[in-house]
Amino acid sequence: MTDKTLQVEKIVDVRFSEVDSMGIVWHGNYALYFEDARELFGKTYQLEYMHMYEMGFFAPLVELKLNYKKAVKYEDRIKVRCTYRETDAAKLIFDYEIRDAKTDDIMVTGHTVQVFLDLNQNLIWQMPDFYIEWKKINGLL
Repeated sequence: MTDKTLQVEKIVDVRFSEVDSMGIVWHGNYALYFEDARELFGKTYQLEYMHMYEMGFFAPLVELKLNYKKAVKYEDRIKVRCTYRETDAAKLIFDYEIRDAKTDDIMVTGHTVQVFLDLNQNLIWQMPDFYIEWKKINGLL
């Protein structure tokens, strides 16, 4: 394993449609913030979902964990940081931090795990060739 960090950060302005009647972000929207950051990661590091599909794979989410530290509210500006976690397994693991863009306070932390399926939805136990190549290109192997 390597100590190289692959990471992106996305700024999000919390919209009215994302909060509940108390003005606090509805819990389901944190998964969307994570997904937005994960998509930015894919664009930044050439690991986009459509490329995986073109290579013959899906990468569904099989685990999502959130830890709430402080309420995110309507009109807050937040930074969503997505960091790739290296693993020898045939999966994608990302860690997340949502911070207040002004104070840098941690609001939410979490992680996601994705596995590889072939186009017939069979679980793939070995790292696909394109993923091994991606790791090499990004200095992870």
